[in-house]
Amino acid sequence: MNLNPRHTQLLEAVRASGPQTIEALAERFGVTLQTVRRDVQRLAEAGLLSRFHGGVRLPVSTTENIAYRQRQRMSSEAKGRIARAVAQRVPNGCSLIMNIGTTIEAVAHELRHHRGLRVITNNLHIASLMSTHPDCEVIVAGGQVRGADQGIVGEATVDFMRQFKVDIGLIGISGIEADGTLRDFDYREVKVAARCATSTTAR
Repeated sequence: MNLNPRHTQLLEAVRASGPQTIEALAERFGVTLQTVRRDVQRLAEAGLLSRFHGGVRLPVSTTENIAYRQRQRMSSEAKGRIARAVAQRVPNGCSLIMNIGTTIEAVAHELRHHRGLRVITNNLHIASLMSTHPDCEVIVAGGQVRGADQGIVGEATVDFMRQFKVDIGLIGISGIEADGTLRDFDYREVKVAARCATSTTAR
């Protein structure tokens, strides 16, 4: 679905404050209950929100991430700001590991004008994007391709990443707990990310 500004604000409100009642959302945005119900219905059908009696919350799963295209759309403006800030700190002529994640992909898009980069990745989206730059060398990890998001995972990927030492590691995760614990959904991806982190000389 195409998100209008109110849809985006509604998603951000639920993400920031947790489960919300329909009444609270209507009051917050100055619209009718019917308008909020329609918005919530559309967002729930797209898998971006989960409905319960009288309210709404984010979809919750400890075993499966939400769909790739949905993740691309979620917080896209914030991801763009992060990507621009990160790209400004990446010098020309450096080597990078870039792993799986829509925020990391946004960074790859912002690196399109850099020169002399060597990018090692287990993300086929990043490989495709960065390989179109004539002054960028792209090295793609071997392993099992995860069909849901074109990430490459598994023991072969971990072994592949052991070959490299890079200047910068750009490593995405799925979430951060209040105590600072990093979380992800696929243990195979966690193992690759951990290996990538140890391959980085500047962390």
